[in-house]
Amino acid sequence: MENQDPQNTSFDPLFVRNMLESFLRIGLVFLLLIWTYDIIRPFVVPILWGSIIAMAAYPLVTWLEPKLGGKRGLTCTVVTLFFIVALVIPTWMVTDSMLGGIKNLHEGIESGELQVPAPSEKVAEWPVIGERTYALWSEASRDLESTIEKRGDQIKELLGTVLKRMGSSLMGVLMFVVALIIAGALMTFADSCAGAANRIFVRIGGLRPGGEWASMTVATVRNVLKGVIGVAIIQTVLVSIGLFVAGVPGAPLWSGIVLFLAIAQLPPLIILAPIMIWMFSSADTTTAIIFAVYQLVAGASDSFLKPIFMGRGLDIPMPVILIGAIGGMIAMGIIGLFAGAVVLSIWYKLFELWMAQEAH
Repeated sequence: MENQDPQNTSFDPLFVRNMLESFLRIGLVFLLLIWTYDIIRPFVVPILWGSIIAMAAYPLVTWLEPKLGGKRGLTCTVVTLFFIVALVIPTWMVTDSMLGGIKNLHEGIESGELQVPAPSEKVAEWPVIGERTYALWSEASRDLESTIEKRGDQIKELLGTVLKRMGSSLMGVLMFVVALIIAGALMTFADSCAGAANRIFVRIGGLRPGGEWASMTVATVRNVLKGVIGVAIIQTVLVSIGLFVAGVPGAPLWSGIVLFLAIAQLPPLIILAPIMIWMFSSADTTTAIIFAVYQLVAGASDSFLKPIFMGRGLDIPMPVILIGAIGGMIAMGIIGLFAGAVVLSIWYKLFELWMAQEAH
């Protein structure tokens, strides 16, 4: 066997140079991408929400524009201000009411004027938590100040959690105001933005599939939004009927909170559970059970209403959109509700195209 020439086993200098240059270029691009992401990261969520709101609200702009003399800028400004006012005013009212309630509660405890009514004997009959709830409630009704002193650390922790949640909610509202302003700008230059998005999709996916992705993205976002807002309104109406029929005090306020929770994709039982407990302590057992069962069904109605709304007008199976929306929300929060549905829809289209090519 002949010995191999060592020169033949060495790497080609040209190959080594090209390989190193490629690694350097890829590394530089990767580094630039990381730096770019760090720079734009604070704006990613508002831009995504602005894009979602723009796609959802644009039909309103096209309907209103002729009525305002065909002025696109004025129309988008009016629509944006309307949504900002519709968001800020209820937020301010709820925040002011909650802060006022906390202040009055503190003043009542300090002055000794706050009195807790004695619980009904029916409270002790509640399953699992009845006896402990009855004992704590009775103790508070006899000597509220002493009860607060005994559980001061727990109360402070609870108040701290409530204040943190309020602060987080207010920051979320501020983020949505920024997103609405971005949406207004995107709708003002809708034609240019749509053209740019379409070119990007075509560049990524080619003429046929890429050209469909832009319109599919808009349709998917609108369907998911209909599923969220439409179901939230229906769910709130169902819950409100139960509240008004049962004569629950403050039913309009509770209905507004249920609507807010439903839009935020949070379970209405967060607010309905305490109302159910109150019903068991103030109404007869039969009425309370009927009320609780009805509200449980109304609170869970979104689980079968969302599939009906989300799959309309698309040639994508409803389970694909639903799984994408739910999975996206679990992975990314509420914005994943839209992003997950869009991503999974695109993958479904790619899979469908691949299957068609295999068949040929």
